[in-house]
Amino acid sequence: QVQLVESGGGLVQAGGSLRLSCAASGSNFSRFATGWFRQAPGKEREFVAAISWTGGSTRYAGSMKGRFTISRDNAKNTVYLQMNSLKPEDTAVYFCAAKIGGATSGNWDTYDYWGQGTQVTVSS
Repeated sequence: QVQLVESGGGLVQAGGSLRLSCAASGSNFSRFATGWFRQAPGKEREFVAAISWTGGSTRYAGSMKGRFTISRDNAKNTVYLQMNSLKPEDTAVYFCAAKIGGATSGNWDTYDYWGQGTQVTVSS
């Protein structure tokens, strides 16, 4: 019911910032909670952040809290991930995901729709 397309990835120096965007199409996207996950080669998928359908509630992985900020603009059908103070260990493919229902979740298997991902590379 929804298609997600990520953008905004790239190469950045440690300490720098990037803003990822997730553009959604389809019906009832504003009623879906959305999350960001990341996966590096040879590693398991890792939860980054999530936001409720209203945008009023957010959830972050401990290592990201204070550096990353998730937000959404339902009028634009877009979810954002602002990443500051980037570290080399943040290097990964970042995926946008949406789940049926408005509550946040940090569990990847609760999400129903996934984007193709965007590469973020942080150099030391």
